Amino acid sequence: QVHVVESGGGLVQVGESLRLSCTVSGTIFSINTMGWYRQAPGKQRELVARITGGGSVDYADSVKGRFTISGDHAKNTIYLQMNGLKPEDTAVYYCYVYSGIYAGTPVDYWGQGTQVTVSS
Repeated sequence: QVHVVESGGGLVQVGESLRLSCTVSGTIFSINTMGWYRQAPGKQRELVARITGGGSVDYADSVKGRFTISGDHAKNTIYLQMNGLKPEDTAVYYCYVYSGIYAGTPVDYWGQGTQVTVSS
């Protein structure tokens, strides 16, 4: 069984910073990509940032220059450093793990989410 656990959310003021962490544990064959999605009330879940096993990163335009994703392979952990937070960053942030395609089926996992609230 695979467990995806996020931590680090909270309530901050505009312009402040937070760092989210996500750790994968359990029996997982491989990790292709890990990333962060977020979902604000009444909106669709959207990609925030992702990082591949080779270290390639990708960001949503809305967070470029403010957020940084990084990973620690040895710990099966990724981080999301969020600086210059804005009220529109308020959302539940979900960690996403894409393992790969097995027997023709994509295998992925999601965490339970961590709330980030930015107050003005």
